[in-house]
Amino acid sequence: MKNGKNPTLRQKRFIEAAGLDPNDWLVYKVKADLLQIIHRKNESTKIINA
Repeated sequence: MKNGKNPTLRQKRFIEAAGLDPNDWLVYKVKADLLQIIHRKNESTKIINA
């Protein structure tokens, strides 16, 4: 499992805008134009364009 971090308030807003619950996701990679997140329970990953 990748070591994810709790999302900041700004990152939570991006996750909510993508239609996801920010309480279920951890951030594991941040770049200027994207946010890579991993699910807390089933470890599925998603990429959100910020």
